[in-house]
Amino acid sequence: MTLLERLRDAVGAAHVMSEGDLAAYEIDWRKRFAGKALAVVRPASTAEVARVVRLCAEHGTSIVAQGGNTGLVGGSVPDASGTQIVLSLARLDRVRSIDAANLTLTAEAGCVLQRVQEAAAHEGLMFALSLAAEGSCTIGGNLATNAGGTQVLRYGNARELCLGLEVVTAAGEVWDGLSALRKDNTGYDLRDLIIGSEGTLGIITAAALKLHPRPAAVLTAMATLPTLAAAVELLALAHATLGPGLTGFEIMNATSLGLVRRHFAALRQPLAPSPWTVLVEHSDFENEAHGAAALEALLGRALERGLIEDTAVASSLEQASAMWHLRESIPLAQATEGPNVKHDISLPASAVCAFVASTDTALQRAFPGVRLIDFGHLGDGNLHYNVQCPPGIDAAEFLRRHEHEINAIVFDAVGARGGSISAEHGIGALKRDELVARKSPVALAMMRSIKAALDPSGVLNPGRVLSPSATP
Repeated sequence: MTLLERLRDAVGAAHVMSEGDLAAYEIDWRKRFAGKALAVVRPASTAEVARVVRLCAEHGTSIVAQGGNTGLVGGSVPDASGTQIVLSLARLDRVRSIDAANLTLTAEAGCVLQRVQEAAAHEGLMFALSLAAEGSCTIGGNLATNAGGTQVLRYGNARELCLGLEVVTAAGEVWDGLSALRKDNTGYDLRDLIIGSEGTLGIITAAALKLHPRPAAVLTAMATLPTLAAAVELLALAHATLGPGLTGFEIMNATSLGLVRRHFAALRQPLAPSPWTVLVEHSDFENEAHGAAALEALLGRALERGLIEDTAVASSLEQASAMWHLRESIPLAQATEGPNVKHDISLPASAVCAFVASTDTALQRAFPGVRLIDFGHLGDGNLHYNVQCPPGIDAAEFLRRHEHEINAIVFDAVGARGGSISAEHGIGALKRDELVARKSPVALAMMRSIKAALDPSGVLNPGRVLSPSATP
């Protein structure tokens, strides 16, 4: 029997797709990477995932695991060879259990993030991972890339929100590590090894997730600022004033919100254009009045110090959602404007101002008129420092000709200040060569040893994270 025939026996013929329009599985969200799969296979259980992996291993066929296919670095689509299996986890979409007393929820990898949030809310609890793609991204993908989002400042990345995993290994065996314990010091932490490995070390099929009590009130405010330095100083003041209640601190430069104004004119912006705008979220566990007083105190002190120019405080959930919608519309506005060079970088907060000033200057010198779209999670040092071509220039051609040089300028500046070239999007195929060039040889050797030990035949997502030469 051929591999496809055996796969049809394993998961049902209707769930092995090798003909027709498979673009939803073969093209990434940014349309930067497109491949051709031998087939798309959609198992419905962990046991079926394990059977698929064993069959592919027997036939020497590599596997690309895929969740919602919302990634930004080309890590979840097949290559152009037509020989890879895309293993879609969309049918593994159950919330298996919720343990309110233990503040945990166990969900399968194909569960959409928003569904997990809603299941937690139904119990009066909260799953704290929140990002713009939450209506389509999946828990398995979130964990495979160690996703970040807007509340990392308070609750941490996906890694900090996961207590245990169920994983299918490259040999098709099932590791049941779905412990919901907060303390388990029994050897190497395999969970943390798998999280962030982008499907190259094992395929996540389920996860035990950490929940939190819902705050009594969540308050949101926007403020405009004259300089980025003022935003960094406001962040320090927010830490001092709000303490652990500070759950979000986002920055947006004038160019980023200008694109939103151009392409989504129906979205009302409550404050006049300014060099920088911040979005502050404060969660209070006492009551709304207490939280409002704390937020008012922060904004009052900031005004006294001349840090902010104007403010708007959301007086309803609808107004708060509208403020967040502005922030989350920036990537869509950029995509509408045309292809751009994206950067997902992290820096110490103390280094952000110097980085932006020097790198802005270097890019403008190299590419006069280039537009710098700077926004992101200043609270945890993660900037989306993106580069849009000058007006009137063919965006796709600009990207093709200049992406490498732009990346060199940005990544050199990041490295010089002790930062990272990937804060929350992962490495995938897009940044694989940069990782090899910029990671220490010792770290790369350790990573290659781990890959060789857990996937000796190199069947799991080859060519992602590590270069093909790094796998047997």
